[in-house]
Amino acid sequence: MHRTYSMRQSRAPTASQIQNPPPPPSSTKSGRIFGRGGFGHALRRNAAGAFGPDLAKKLTQLVKMEKNVMRSLELVAKERMEVAQQLSLWGEAGDEDVSDVTDKLGVLLYEIGELEDQYVDRYDQYRVTMKSIRNIEASVQPSRDRKQKIADQIAQLKYKEPNSPKIVVLEQELVRAEAESLVAEAQLSNITREKIKAAYTYQFDALREHSEKVAIIAGFGKHLLELIDDTPVTPGETRPAYDGYEASKAIIQDCEEALTNWVTSNAAVSAKLSTRARTLSTRRRNNIKARSEGLDLSGQDAPLNDRDSWVAAGDHKGEEYEEESDVDDQVHSDLNSDNGLNGSEQRGRQPIAT
Repeated sequence: MHRTYSMRQSRAPTASQIQNPPPPPSSTKSGRIFGRGGFGHALRRNAAGAFGPDLAKKLTQLVKMEKNVMRSLELVAKERMEVAQQLSLWGEAGDEDVSDVTDKLGVLLYEIGELEDQYVDRYDQYRVTMKSIRNIEASVQPSRDRKQKIADQIAQLKYKEPNSPKIVVLEQELVRAEAESLVAEAQLSNITREKIKAAYTYQFDALREHSEKVAIIAGFGKHLLELIDDTPVTPGETRPAYDGYEASKAIIQDCEEALTNWVTSNAAVSAKLSTRARTLSTRRRNNIKARSEGLDLSGQDAPLNDRDSWVAAGDHKGEEYEEESDVDDQVHSDLNSDNGLNGSEQRGRQPIAT
């Protein structure tokens, strides 16, 4: 990861992998009929991208893939609990120290399984939040399609019938469609940024808590291992009596207390930025804050209850508002008339003298 900054590039081995080469792939990852993943997982992933609006297909596929991840996590949590129980059953027939320690290790492993089950629930918050972005994308697609359809109709008419009166009507519809599309696109842009920050905040907070608690359990598990006397004995020699029952119980109680009292502020691992990264990040946040403050436009429009700042419809010197269709039909003639834009008569508010 120290050399690779994109998921689209091959990763260089980390320092820990160079120092301690990773083990070979698990045997459960090979020999499957339908490839590396389960058949159901592959079916859900591929089917998700085949339906729905084009704009939402990729995110729909991501949401389905995350559902596969959640099901896998649920299976891991269940299997880990069963492994913890089996470890306790196996160690029950051993010597006193082995029996006691394996029983307590089973308790810790079972707790990890419960933490993984809780992590799945919090992971679902992230997934549901991403689904809300998908729903917005799906709602924006019709406005895009409508705008594109009208533009295609106009281009086709201009090619076949350049003087067709339908062109003017379609151009008006295109203006309205573009206005609707602009509103929808702005909503999509705003909601996407808001929801993606909220979604991955859920995920990273849950992952941090889960990892910290698993690390706590791992630390107390190593303390339990110290209670096993692994001193070699000669044939016929009897090991000393085990006297660690109270110690193992105290270790479990300390672990439970540490898990109960854990809060984010007490996290042992912190992500510290370098000076350069911190400076660049601060600059970016300041730029965002400056743009968000913007300009105060509250005084741009005069209040409607101010009588001197507007003219009522009935006070326009007997003038009446023309129908929208009449305005559209006479727009070209009005421009060239004496009372048009260059004429002497003015509509609405009187021009302000410079």
